[in-house]
Amino acid sequence: MGALRYIMLHCSATPEGRDVTGDDIRRMHTSPVSQGGRGWKQVGYSEFIRLNGDIEVLVADDGDQDVDPWEITNGARGYNAVTKHLCYAGGVAKTKPKGMRWFPPKDTRTAKQLKSMEVRVKELLQQHPKAKLIGHNQVANKACPSFDVRAWAESVGIAKSRVVQ
Repeated sequence: MGALRYIMLHCSATPEGRDVTGDDIRRMHTSPVSQGGRGWKQVGYSEFIRLNGDIEVLVADDGDQDVDPWEITNGARGYNAVTKHLCYAGGVAKTKPKGMRWFPPKDTRTAKQLKSMEVRVKELLQQHPKAKLIGHNQVANKACPSFDVRAWAESVGIAKSRVVQ
């Protein structure tokens, strides 16, 4: 649909330590609302990083500089046609405080997820020299991905010029 402009980081908003799979995420996103899903036609993320660091491809791409119609995922309204969405399992606390409707946001990335995320993001930025790294919370009123993408990128040596400030 357009040239790839962003690599967007997300969390699955599943409680800390809960191992979910790409198939679980696909069901959450594409199952009918009547069955507890969101009823989307397409999953929200291109790739998913499990607790053990394994990366599951949810929507294959052809590796070129464009986001083709079959590569579009539903990660962030208004950005999907120009974005590759990378999500990690977790992003919220293990328990919900009494009286709260939602689990509070928390950076729950495991050491293996951190390593996989660093390697994969650097690969994607190298493959897509015009793309910039961004967090979902930079384009939506959400806590996702439950960490400061800019600070993390700097800590792993990603140039500021490759990150949306």
